Amino acid sequence: MNHTSLLALAADGESSFFKFIVGGGVIGYLIIALSVFAVALVVVHVAIIRRSSILPPDSIRAVRGMLAARQIEAAAAYCADPLNDSFFCRVLAPGLARYLRSPFGAFEMKDALREAGEEQVARLQRSTDGLATIGTVAPLLGLLGTVQGMIGAFDTVATSAVGDSDYYARLADNISIALITTFQGLVVAIPCVAIYSWLRNRIDAYAAEAGALMDEMVLLVDSPVAAPARAPERVA
Repeated sequence: MNHTSLLALAADGESSFFKFIVGGGVIGYLIIALSVFAVALVVVHVAIIRRSSILPPDSIRAVRGMLAARQIEAAAAYCADPLNDSFFCRVLAPGLARYLRSPFGAFEMKDALREAGEEQVARLQRSTDGLATIGTVAPLLGLLGTVQGMIGAFDTVATSAVGDSDYYARLADNISIALITTFQGLVVAIPCVAIYSWLRNRIDAYAAEAGALMDEMVLLVDSPVAAPARAPERVA
């Protein structure tokens, strides 16, 4: 195979790839726009939903030390400080505040931690709903493109003679729109659904880890004897 043939094959490959990108028409462009938005959502959520963001080891170590030393007001102020904002502090802050102002102490703290934990977990889960929506809408748009292409193909069959010079070209164009939009919709939807499930599993895992930490914080607050600080948590 000579150099000219190789160049021709490369050009054909680029043309085919380009056709997959732009060959879906208006609906295809909508699916491509959804894919760009989906990539942005994935990047943002991968950065947010990680252990060092949800359960920062520096904050855990600092609060654990304060509670072990019975500095509950200082720990509450630390968690309420916007500079220390994290899932861990947003859950613990209401619990410490309830403990300081309630005569029932640790019992009220447990209720506040449970309520705050459920709220923060729900907040994280809702933030991933965009990916689930794209994973649902993209294949539906692909199906809409399929219907549009098949309507065009049948219209070509009904209104054009087989012998017309552009008959087969028009028929092929409409069928290709039908197939390309389906392909585009699935290519966008499958990764979105998979990543959505992965992120939700991460949220559940970190929520369980946070629950164990909150139990430890309650024990430190409710213990009359100062407990030694443990080794720092590992960072993912």
